[in-house]
Amino acid sequence: MSIASKESRETKYWLELLCVTGYLDNKQPHVASLLEQTDDLVKLLTKIVKTSQANSKPN
Repeated sequence: MSIASKESRETKYWLELLCVTGYLDNKQPHVASLLEQTDDLVKLLTKIVKTSQANSKPN
């Protein structure tokens, strides 16, 4: 899951970079949707990793 989290953050970075450089237009519905979905995925995977780490610590 940590690898998936890192990969999703990298994907988000590249999508944002493509928008900043003008290669993609973030006002296009499909691009805005990709950015939103990627952000949601980053949040979800980060939460899973943090919860897994917290649950694996001995009490």
